Amino acid sequence: MNQPDDLIATLADIDPDSELARARQTRHAATQHAQGSYTVLFSQGDEDFPLAERRLLAAQVAGWHGQPGLQAHYHPQESLAGSDRINAAQTFAHRLTFEPVAAAPAHLEALKLAGWSLRGIVTLAQLVAFVSFQSRLLAGLRSLQGDEVSGEIAPVVAGHWHEALHTASGKTALTAFTQQELGWEPWLPAKPLTEFSEEEQATLAKFGHTDSDYFRLLARNLPLLEQRTLTDKGIFYTAGGLPRAERELAATVVSKVNGCIYCASVHARKASQLSKQDEAIQKLLNVASGAVLSHGHAARWQAIIAYSAALSLTPAQPTQSQLSALREQGLDTLALLDLIQSTAFFAWANRLMLTLGEPFLPE
Repeated sequence: MNQPDDLIATLADIDPDSELARARQTRHAATQHAQGSYTVLFSQGDEDFPLAERRLLAAQVAGWHGQPGLQAHYHPQESLAGSDRINAAQTFAHRLTFEPVAAAPAHLEALKLAGWSLRGIVTLAQLVAFVSFQSRLLAGLRSLQGDEVSGEIAPVVAGHWHEALHTASGKTALTAFTQQELGWEPWLPAKPLTEFSEEEQATLAKFGHTDSDYFRLLARNLPLLEQRTLTDKGIFYTAGGLPRAERELAATVVSKVNGCIYCASVHARKASQLSKQDEAIQKLLNVASGAVLSHGHAARWQAIIAYSAALSLTPAQPTQSQLSALREQGLDTLALLDLIQSTAFFAWANRLMLTLGEPFLPE
């Protein structure tokens, strides 16, 4: 498979002399490591998840997200006969694409029964979530260049979320969004620290991942986790452009669309701390399932919430009128790029958090 130096720029047809290209160069770390994540995913070719399977599933996910160019790029060069293994992966990928909040431990067990290893399951979840991220990057970048969805969309509403009172292991579960600090427990065993080499342990320690079950689970494919972490840092921890508080606001919006209580708790808390707008953030968290997310906020935040929510739909549906509203609030190309990348990244993050485990209320 052809490995372009910047797949997103190629597929979004970004003019290298454009303001958008310059903004992406300003956000070089995000651009570099999004590409790095892609390179790792589609160069590993592990025995437990061969490249042909990765391409097949990536192409299907891109198609579900309404990205024909990305779908064509991933289309496998060889046909794969249907098998229990592939059928189980396709069912998993479809759920993770359209309704990640519906994921449950039994779905991971079904993958294991179909022959998927723990590392293979983690890489499969990463692949589906990553293509969800890529698809939203493409939709957002194309919207910046004037592409329009057909017609206006209705204001985006909050999704639904878990309502069970207890987690799979019996801990107290969350049935409402909160700014509290929460715990998160995996449905698959995190890789024990002793099973990592000294060099791998140093990589985990560098990013503060050593004591986290979530990150030691993702570290079953450590090269991919490393690129993902660097992508995250390149999107959220940079100067200028969209204020950090509003990048965190976007993360919270995506989490409300997808029903990810854990991600929302972390990023709503950061948005509150940075913006000093605790009441407005709590108002967003309190939006009921099926109710419009952007109602009742100041004009700038209404515009940010509306665009971020539309980009979080499957397929994504950002509109030119939403972009116009953002520009009227003073967002330039760099700030708009930050908003798109922050939103797209949480299409990735939510899908991992929701499908590999669940939050609980610490005692």
